[in-house]
Amino acid sequence: MHGYGVLHLVLDLLGTFAFALNGALTATRVARLDIVGVLALAMVTALGGGVLRDVLAGALPPATFSDWRYLAVAVAGGMVTFLLWRHLERYRTLIMVFDAAGLSLFAVTGATTALEYHIGAPQAVLLGVVTGVGGGTLRDVLVLRLPTVLYADLYAIPALLGAGITVACERTGVYGVPAALGAAVACFTLRMIGDHYGLNAPGPHRADGIAPSDGSSRDAAS
Repeated sequence: MHGYGVLHLVLDLLGTFAFALNGALTATRVARLDIVGVLALAMVTALGGGVLRDVLAGALPPATFSDWRYLAVAVAGGMVTFLLWRHLERYRTLIMVFDAAGLSLFAVTGATTALEYHIGAPQAVLLGVVTGVGGGTLRDVLVLRLPTVLYADLYAIPALLGAGITVACERTGVYGVPAALGAAVACFTLRMIGDHYGLNAPGPHRADGIAPSDGSSRDAAS
């Protein structure tokens, strides 16, 4: 890591672990995969967004391949879920909480990585969103599910909020632990509110009065 040092690394590893738990819970609860499938989905979910972030920002090789801690944390999250899945899978809220936590932390680290590599502010916000939703999108594709970002309960918008706050704080010279945590909390809170109240971004008006299908069962959404 460079300018953002320890703070960036800690947030990144926390996001990796949260998304690993989410991916593994999806594997056990939705897809009913074996241990290989659980670990694979945990790693894809946990590492996919970070790899996309680093490649797009020009941070090569991606942190996943240059720092053993990322892979170790992803595997640990997958194994914890595999061993405890009978106790965890009954709680749908856990999947949502881990997904929202990963989304929030990665939105912040995606934006900070972009700024670290001197990418413009609008592009940094966009990269924060891509980082936040990337792993979850790959997860959904692998389990043959419409990606959550395309339909569900305010997904990209919370990431946009978290990344936007991060960039605004950095540009005004106040970025640090409180600002990073505040941006992550704002993203997390909006995501959870959206899920709790079933809020969605505006969709196309249907003349027949039939609401567009989300293409996926609600209880499987992360």
